[in-house]
Amino acid sequence: MKKMTMADIAKVAGVSKTTVSRYFNGGYVKEETRQKIEKIVKEYDYEPNVLAANLKANKTHTVGIVCPTLTSYASSRMMMNIDQFLKKHHYATIIINTNHDELDEIKSITKLTQLRVDGIILLATSITMAHRDIASKSSVPIVFMAQAYDDGVSVINNDYEAGYKIGEYIYSNGHKNVVYAGVSRKDVAVGVIRRQGVYDGLQNVHPHFLETDFSAEKTIDKLNDYLKNHTCPTAIICATDTIAMGCMKVLKDHGLRIPEDVSVTGFGGYWTSTVMSPALTTIKFHYAHAGQTAGQIILDMIEEKEVERATLIDFTFIEGESVRSI
Repeated sequence: MKKMTMADIAKVAGVSKTTVSRYFNGGYVKEETRQKIEKIVKEYDYEPNVLAANLKANKTHTVGIVCPTLTSYASSRMMMNIDQFLKKHHYATIIINTNHDELDEIKSITKLTQLRVDGIILLATSITMAHRDIASKSSVPIVFMAQAYDDGVSVINNDYEAGYKIGEYIYSNGHKNVVYAGVSRKDVAVGVIRRQGVYDGLQNVHPHFLETDFSAEKTIDKLNDYLKNHTCPTAIICATDTIAMGCMKVLKDHGLRIPEDVSVTGFGGYWTSTVMSPALTTIKFHYAHAGQTAGQIILDMIEEKEVERATLIDFTFIEGESVRSI
């Protein structure tokens, strides 16, 4: 049996080949016509030659996603929603994990450009001069996520206001002996902006800074060392829920009760934070919305539409059971 072509579908449907092409490329087609074409496609089990069509249109209908890790709750939620959103618009994604290697991020952007992707979304841990250089020279539109990029387009969490909310909450509950467990200033969003929000919210309380990374393992080691040489704080504010989980394990191992002896807060609003005992007081960032927003922005940039330079994703404060008033 002769293989069905796009021209054959147009003939059977009684429409132009251009209309059929728009259907397969996600363009506007009247609903009645769309249903008619869809019925014919299913009946004849037609599969378009995507590669040939893309080469002709000088598009690959792919978007590259560069991420620092595949194990992070935040990253995985954002990537999943980016992928789902783009699929609905007939785009495939190529995901590259860099394992927090900044040099690999730059190499990955180059590699994706060579693969002729139509756009790139970078979940950045920091923005270096190398990032700025490659972004300024790139012929492919790039959206930065999680870190503000003043010379380009970014989708960022409202880190300062989220930090201020937690700091203010701990201060209003009477805590004066506070530890802030956070990451280095290399990560501007979390290590600088979120931290400054916390400190400002605490007003005249000056917390001890306990530097860790994003892992529970390192946090456990750092807090164990801290407790050997310092009196136990009444509250620990953690830069992420994962850091909070590490702190809660250490406190329980030391026979300390949460929140009776030590209050703990986090940032992230992970699902696991709600089923912990006690449930964690935290900030829930809207990762699904962030992913969908980034997906829409990169599509608009591919179509050369005007977009906002910076899009701020808001948050929700979740009052759990891990903080007491003193």
